[in-house]
Amino acid sequence: MPVTVRAGHRTFWRELGSGERPALGIHCALAHSGAWTGVMAQLGERITMTAFDLPGHGKSDDWDGQGDYPRLCAEIAASFIDRPVDLIGHSFGAVTALRLALAAPEAFRTLTLIEPVLFAAARGTEVWTDHHAAIGPFYQAMQDGRREDAARIFTGIWGTGIDLDRANMESRSAVVERIDMIPAADPALEHDSGRVLRPGGLESLDMPVLLIRGERSPAIIEAIAEALAARMPDVGVASVPGASHMLPITHPRQVAGLISVNLDRG
Repeated sequence: MPVTVRAGHRTFWRELGSGERPALGIHCALAHSGAWTGVMAQLGERITMTAFDLPGHGKSDDWDGQGDYPRLCAEIAASFIDRPVDLIGHSFGAVTALRLALAAPEAFRTLTLIEPVLFAAARGTEVWTDHHAAIGPFYQAMQDGRREDAARIFTGIWGTGIDLDRANMESRSAVVERIDMIPAADPALEHDSGRVLRPGGLESLDMPVLLIRGERSPAIIEAIAEALAARMPDVGVASVPGASHMLPITHPRQVAGLISVNLDRG
């Protein structure tokens, strides 16, 4: 489990599984590369996943707040690719994965996007308005310097369903310490700084794509999935019953089964 400099940033990474096919996993905000452990317990004989900690997460160095955070994450992810891989991303990690697939489609055998939070894809819809109403108190708390309140609001919408106050002190502190990473991702998620939605982009993806969402996730997730799928030529959409946004952690067996189906397509 080494730490190496990637795109100028000290980055922790690990390999999970022992399968013949190489894969790259990109975790969600506020998590770390270990979030793939449950999924890889099911897929370890099929793929070997390289998983890294995003800047400001896990054992990677903190982000210094300078420059384009989503672009840095994409550049670090790209540095791990030296042959065609199966690309798997969750939440912000899924948006980063989509950005990579558009930049170099020949580098990916399959693309699995778990709950991509590309809010810009649903812009102008009723669920987009509802999303901003729900997340508004988070940004107000951040502006006021109430970091723990902000973390509580955010995880209440996008967490595992466990009240932050019921988490142990170490877990709660880790979320509060990393909460700045949420607005850092906004250029990509809210404003599509990576130009994922550019004309002709999604339509050009020729690898098998699978969009996975949780049945109980915020309504905007379904709207995003539908908007993306409508523009992709080879795509499947799946919903995991009873799951919400953190389904790679809460429902690893079901998520792994769906990923396996997409691997078969590639």
